[in-house]
Amino acid sequence: MKTYCVEDILPPDPLAIDAALVERWLERFIVNELVRRRGMSTAVVGLSGGVDSAVTAYLCARALGPENLYCVRMPYATSSPESLEHAAMVVRALGCHERTIEITAAVDGYLRFEPEADGRRRGNVMARTRMLVLFDLSQKHGGLPIGTGNKSERLLGYFTWHADDTPPLNPLGDLFKTQVWALARHLGVPREIVEKAPSADLVRGTTDESELGISYPRADPILAYLLMGYRRPTIERHGYSSAEVGLVHGRLESTHWKRHQPTTAMLTNTAINEFYLRPVDY
Repeated sequence: MKTYCVEDILPPDPLAIDAALVERWLERFIVNELVRRRGMSTAVVGLSGGVDSAVTAYLCARALGPENLYCVRMPYATSSPESLEHAAMVVRALGCHERTIEITAAVDGYLRFEPEADGRRRGNVMARTRMLVLFDLSQKHGGLPIGTGNKSERLLGYFTWHADDTPPLNPLGDLFKTQVWALARHLGVPREIVEKAPSADLVRGTTDESELGISYPRADPILAYLLMGYRRPTIERHGYSSAEVGLVHGRLESTHWKRHQPTTAMLTNTAINEFYLRPVDY
């Protein structure tokens, strides 16, 4: 009889969620953190036309009321027209405030001094410019920008540092991309948004999965198993190639610095972010 060790047995579906429960939990999170803890009532969401920002907008509208939600579309000259239309679909469905601010002039105003900037650098400038807009409009409306990044992007390091990760509240930060899709279907996000290939819409013709080299349905279970403490050989024995596991593990290990607060040079035993942390900061 063949014997098995505990590590040989992986959970069958580490990504399964109760979407209705997750919805209630995240709506309560938004109310508690924005209204009760910070004394604000207005949320500002950058609406890209993708599923993450759409789900975030749906949650904010239900938690705060659409009258307290400002959705901002921020296209660049090379942005997809389809993205603008998909963002408009969300606004029409929710009945929230909306505004479109073209960021081309602001981005190009800087990049004209750096004409040799490649696509990655240009994309980072666009992402950081969009965050500047969201923070300024949040101050105008007396609210906060709400983050839209998911757990898969953060663990894979697939986000712009000090842009996507900057908003003080992030309802989707503990949901893998495939879980965001499940929640989107539950919330009634338009099918066109849920089913299209995910893209940051920064560089024309690129998608998340083409840049990452792996699809989210393949990457997410590997990430989940790695976080549970399973070793690479065990994961590979359960239907994932060595190349896939190596790619995901490599990105996870090499991008930890992007998930860390600015590193403080410690001179005392009360250095902020190193020692001085209240319970809510952990």
